[in-house]
Amino acid sequence: MEGRAAVAAIRPLAPNALVRFERLDLESLASVAEFAARLEAAGRRVDVLINNADAVVTDARRSTADGFERQLGANFLAHFALTARLLPLLRQARRPRVVHLASIARHRTSLAWDDLQLERDFDPARAYWQSMTAILLFADELQQRSDEHGWGLASAAAQRGPVRMQLAAEAPYRRGQLRRLRKSLEEGPNYIGADGASPGLYAATVSTLLRGGFYSSGGVVPYASGGDDTAAGDGSSIGGPARRIWEAAEQLTGVVWPRE
Repeated sequence: MEGRAAVAAIRPLAPNALVRFERLDLESLASVAEFAARLEAAGRRVDVLINNADAVVTDARRSTADGFERQLGANFLAHFALTARLLPLLRQARRPRVVHLASIARHRTSLAWDDLQLERDFDPARAYWQSMTAILLFADELQQRSDEHGWGLASAAAQRGPVRMQLAAEAPYRRGQLRRLRKSLEEGPNYIGADGASPGLYAATVSTLLRGGFYSSGGVVPYASGGDDTAAGDGSSIGGPARRIWEAAEQLTGVVWPRE
């Protein structure tokens, strides 16, 4: 219903634009594959892909349809698979770009490489910021691999929009870790209404995209979400965190990117 309402609101503002609603469940890799297949069947190139999800778990650990920890699965793994499946359509565009919406944690977050899905020791705040870190590393590695293999993509990240304060307000207070989650959601930039989309829209439409940058309301800043072992920008080296999270995502999703 919300998707169709958005289409109805957009059409009067841009009567000559082709606006269409498509169903996509980011908690299901099957839904991701079906969505990509529909777009491929339509035969239209993809000039700009904006990856946007903000799944937040405030209580016990939850899983997607594929058994992934919900925040890692919906926020990162689904978009990893979706971007890979849409790569042929992106490569048909003259100057394709992929914008990844994420948040930069005030406190650096290290990825739990030995328990990436936090099955042994789940903390909702850590799970959320892990998913944000993974998104930023993915954005960085996508640019590195595009340059290496000649895909022609421009990849950057941008501050996500206005849901932060709403999520913070709805977070329950049943345990100390939930209070920390609410506090972390309240920190950093908060956007309201249409202004919330500004960083993402700017990154999607600016004539020259600064690769490897993070677009926020205050301008473009370096990636800084991870700790010393997860900071984007040094991840393309062999064994680096960006390459490592990419390879982990390929293994988890079963989606293997082309090597050329």
